[in-house]
Amino acid sequence: MKKIFKLILNTIPRPILIRLSFLAKPILAFLLKGNQFTDPIDGKSFSMFLPYGYGKQRNNVLSPSTLSLERHRLLWLYLKNETSFFTEAEKKNVLHFAPEQAFYKLFRNQKNIAYTTTDLLSPLADVKADICNLPFEDNAYDYIFCNHVLEHIPDDTKAMNELFRVLKPNGMAILQIPQDLNRASTFSDDTITNQKERAAIFGQYDHVRIYGRDYFDKLRSIGFKVVEEDYTAKIAPELVEKYCLAKGEIIPICFKN
Repeated sequence: MKKIFKLILNTIPRPILIRLSFLAKPILAFLLKGNQFTDPIDGKSFSMFLPYGYGKQRNNVLSPSTLSLERHRLLWLYLKNETSFFTEAEKKNVLHFAPEQAFYKLFRNQKNIAYTTTDLLSPLADVKADICNLPFEDNAYDYIFCNHVLEHIPDDTKAMNELFRVLKPNGMAILQIPQDLNRASTFSDDTITNQKERAAIFGQYDHVRIYGRDYFDKLRSIGFKVVEEDYTAKIAPELVEKYCLAKGEIIPICFKN
């Protein structure tokens, strides 16, 4: 039965799978209940996670309960174990770009943070804004989350400068992107216009570049102090597997001195 269910899931196109997941979360969570994999965000365990991805789908990556992906669970563990983000005694101003469903309600309900969401299109955005021209004051936020956004932005230098401007001194910005660590330099090519070709090369048709290892130095050139955090290396291997994390994924943690 599990093999048949997995086969069916792998044949469902990604956009449809996402919509079905939102509508059928309680059903999926019940059908997939088990002990093999655990979502650390809510602590629920399952026999398998859902497949996910453009083109070739990755198995065991989408949590049936929180709809988190590998990067969301890794970030949650980092925030919980390595920062004071969840410390109720510390009040924080938080800016979240294109807020992920896995985090939105949890962050919104935290009593210790003043939580602002922003995006041009997301219905979850409190403020509709262009990341290259933000309507926020200088030095306004203790934490900024901007994950898997910059690869969509043609002028990412301007966006990075805006992120630096609105971050408080000693504040933390986590700026995750899809990254090819085997590639030294970031690659872009605007002459490629076919959507299928762009999806095959860039991972999604609406990505404007593939970031390489030089991403971190570009952030440093803006003024950020950057920690290239390989957090899966600090987690027991059996938990990396149990939480369905992507081993070796780097979290770009940026500070403003």
